[in-house]
Amino acid sequence: GPKTLARILRLQRALGLARAGVPLADTAARTGYADQSHLAREVRELAGVPVTVLLS
Repeated sequence: GPKTLARILRLQRALGLARAGVPLADTAARTGYADQSHLAREVRELAGVPVTVLLS
């Protein structure tokens, strides 16, 4: 649904920043996550892997 799409798009923005070298805590704050652990949980839930796997 639309909410899931919004979560995926936000995650894609966050991964783009993180891959560009922005620290994860800053990435989380810039993309609307409550904190770095919220971003990490969202990655695991939507992608099924830890955030480190997506950034390697």
